[in-house]
Amino acid sequence: MSEKPAILPSGATIGILGGGQLGRMLALAAARLGFRSHIYCPDPHSPAFEVTPHRTVAAYDDMAALRSFAAAVDVVTYEFENVPATTAEMLARLKPLRPGAKALAVSQDRLAEKGFLSSKNIPAAPYRAVHGLADLEAGLGELGLPAVLKTTRLGYDGKGQRVLRVAGEAEAALAALQPHPLVLEAFVPFEKEISVVVARGLDGAVRAFDPAWNVHRDHILHTSTVPAGIAPALERQAGMIAKAIVIALDYVGVLGVEFFVVGGEGKPGLLVNEIAPRVHNSGHWTEAACLTDQFEQHIRAIAGWPLGDPRRHADVVMKNLIGAEVETVPSALDGESQPHLYGKTEIRPGRKMGHVNTILRQE
Repeated sequence: MSEKPAILPSGATIGILGGGQLGRMLALAAARLGFRSHIYCPDPHSPAFEVTPHRTVAAYDDMAALRSFAAAVDVVTYEFENVPATTAEMLARLKPLRPGAKALAVSQDRLAEKGFLSSKNIPAAPYRAVHGLADLEAGLGELGLPAVLKTTRLGYDGKGQRVLRVAGEAEAALAALQPHPLVLEAFVPFEKEISVVVARGLDGAVRAFDPAWNVHRDHILHTSTVPAGIAPALERQAGMIAKAIVIALDYVGVLGVEFFVVGGEGKPGLLVNEIAPRVHNSGHWTEAACLTDQFEQHIRAIAGWPLGDPRRHADVVMKNLIGAEVETVPSALDGESQPHLYGKTEIRPGRKMGHVNTILRQE
């Protein structure tokens, strides 16, 4: 389809697929720029509904509801990468979809993602496709133990994967992870995990935020710290790889790239762990430490506005508030901390309830 004028005027409506905390924060950023937001989500209790009156509560395969949604918005974006392909394709025929369907197709399937990275000579952990036990046994023979067996879709926060440490675990792991095919990855003895949040505008301009050092607890992101404590050359390399990915995808919007920092002959290197075609949990620190945070940057990009300045003006650590940790707010805050709570009414173990950004002052 031919697109309407590229630059959306203030007052236009941003359509957001997904009503979680990322959709909520995108809607808040859109409001600061004078845009309206229309949230589409099947869950009537979605926290994003609390920040805009424009909403559609319907399934992602409800074609009539999707057509009505598309008619009410000027551009469509999403807060999560598992938007059904048929949903994305249908909406893209009606209104600009940013980021586009190619980014979704690559990031939704780990095998497609690995193949994409390999085709662009971007370093990633060695892997093998697994369609059955014979593939798994052959892959273990080639990659060695330990190794990580993963589902190709719907894996996040440690879900959908098994670490294989001995060959005898293979058959049980294969049976436990569904559906097939799966992907077997070599186990990476990394020194630390980092991520880069990068944006590409409708005009092709690309800007990357500084790398963040990420620490996980129980497979859920615990803290993101910036600076990441890596060599300047490695910081530049991470930014260059992230930029190469968004250019190769013809991407519009914000994307997160997760890396492993690995040793080797005394010279650390980088392996891409995964990409996420959306604003990213490890980029929440930008709210407190950058003139333009990742949410505003995404809205600018998909609206055709010039990208903002991603430079960091302070050192910062972002801490996720998981489950009952949210109850420590506000008593645990100090003058250097910026809380952001997601408005979720039900506290559950392992559920992300908010985050706190704390500025790190130099002694």
